[in-house]
Amino acid sequence: MVSSIIPSQEKLHQQDHEQLIRIRHTCAHILAMVVQKLFPGTKVATGPVTETGFYYDFDAPVSFTPEDLEKITLEMRRVIQANLPIIREEVQRGEIQTEITNLGETYKGDILARIPLDEIITRYFIGSPDVPVQPEPSLFTVASGGMVNHNSWWDLCAGPHINFTGEIHPDAFKLLNVAGAYWQGDETQPMLQRIYGTAWETPEDLQAYLKQREEALRRDHRKLGQDLNLFSIQEDAGGGLVFWHPKGAQIRHIIEDYWKRSHLQANYQLLYTPHVANLELWKTSGHFDFYRENMFDSIDVEQQAYQLKPMNCPFHVLTYKHQLHSYRELPIRMCELGTVYRYERSGALHGLMRVRGFTQDDGHIFCLPAQIAPEILGVLNLTEQILSDFGFTNYEVNLSTRPEKSVGNDHVWELATAALKQALDSKGWDYLIDEGGGAFYGPKIDIKIKDAIGRSWQCSTIQVDFNLPERFNMEYVTPEGDRQRPIMIHRAIFGSLERFFGILIENYAGDFPLWLAPVQIRLLPVSDDVREYAQSVATTFKQSGMRVEVDYSGERLGKQIRTAELEKIPVVAVIGKKEVENQTLSIRTRQNGDLGVLTIDEILPRLQEAIASKGLI
Repeated sequence: MVSSIIPSQEKLHQQDHEQLIRIRHTCAHILAMVVQKLFPGTKVATGPVTETGFYYDFDAPVSFTPEDLEKITLEMRRVIQANLPIIREEVQRGEIQTEITNLGETYKGDILARIPLDEIITRYFIGSPDVPVQPEPSLFTVASGGMVNHNSWWDLCAGPHINFTGEIHPDAFKLLNVAGAYWQGDETQPMLQRIYGTAWETPEDLQAYLKQREEALRRDHRKLGQDLNLFSIQEDAGGGLVFWHPKGAQIRHIIEDYWKRSHLQANYQLLYTPHVANLELWKTSGHFDFYRENMFDSIDVEQQAYQLKPMNCPFHVLTYKHQLHSYRELPIRMCELGTVYRYERSGALHGLMRVRGFTQDDGHIFCLPAQIAPEILGVLNLTEQILSDFGFTNYEVNLSTRPEKSVGNDHVWELATAALKQALDSKGWDYLIDEGGGAFYGPKIDIKIKDAIGRSWQCSTIQVDFNLPERFNMEYVTPEGDRQRPIMIHRAIFGSLERFFGILIENYAGDFPLWLAPVQIRLLPVSDDVREYAQSVATTFKQSGMRVEVDYSGERLGKQIRTAELEKIPVVAVIGKKEVENQTLSIRTRQNGDLGVLTIDEILPRLQEAIASKGLI
């Protein structure tokens, strides 16, 4: 199913595909070159590679239109077919600053100022700056105020790039759309125009991606959330704050209830902790020093500063420290569905995927060094159980090791890293090692889930922490009566309920399985005189734990069925006079169509079995 939509996992994640990165990076430069040629007076900003393509930001004297994108595309193809060389040049800061100033490229001047003084500065030319070339003459018309001379165009860049433009297939890239973007993502800075594009090695890969993109648009959780009345972002209340509507709240309740039961069965202890704490707590934890830009401003309470919590971890530490623990009590597993608040710029907010207030499914394990491996294995087993029950069975797993800057001694790092590897090996999971990619306080495992159309989503994470136990002077009593620091393991399975819900919506395209559906069965009375029977049936279903509705709209049957289809109700039951006489229901399901005329005693066990097995009916 996945391979029919995406070209390959390797090409879906271009970070692991160097040639694809080079192609996309060069496409961004060609885009900027052509825009400055076609629209004199345009200033260029930044143009990085993205997960599936590239973009470039422009300060242009005109607003780009779809017709403009077509013109730009045609000219980009001419640059590609001219097979121009891509040339790297190291430059002196003073000289390049003068060139940039003379060209009036203020954004490039800002970028230059941000490059550390000890860093080598490079630029890349499209076309040779010294050797005359004979491409299509129109390609080298000088753009007023731009970075073009009679032979070439250049841009400040660290690379990498391909060697010649002809290495790009002219039919394997596409400009997608134009959007607004603040310079440096800062709302106080000028609004620029961002042109998005995608590029691949072959036209077939491009078409496969475009097909996946079209499918992704159909599954967009923001649109489906509105169409199915699941949630909203109310700007009157503030950006990035989620309102869970009744149907969305019903699904959240199911998720939370399942999560709590699973953790209690795995011997976790449930916690509820405050939403704010004295600012001194966040100074002790280090968040105030290292995470301040992601925290909201503090709140003055009786001349003391309080802080909305961006993390749950310090609260769990304080709960552990409430009493002294013996080594016999370890491991201690704590978990909480804790709502946290983090500052995000308005331009970065995105539906449920990037918000300012969200609920983490946090868990912390306090254990002995010898318990790290079995505890990590337990987390992996619980993660697999929970994710598979929600329909996710394909994972990408990464193990990130000690970075250059870190806390803790060599022994504990080696012990923790070996324990993570041992747990992964025990699971039999394939994984990649990200050397030096761990947090400064410990190594970690990251798990990305694959959805129905092959996209990867970062959800679960497991991190070993040597930092907070030290900062908070956490202790346990050893068999010898000494005091030692416990090992702290952070772990989350969903990541956050909001983001995971967004992923669920897109994975199922809003067509939730029976056990998750906010309304599992809708009764459709064909006339007013059968409503009493419909209501009695609804009562029977509700008493059996089913989520049921009766359509009281009074619409014709065809309209009722159509409405149920649009709302993606898993099961509908038509009730007419014949059904009332025979005490039956005419059952139709989304997955398997008509099931025929059944009694309540016949259909109810089938529904309950499908719910219990998280299967279809």
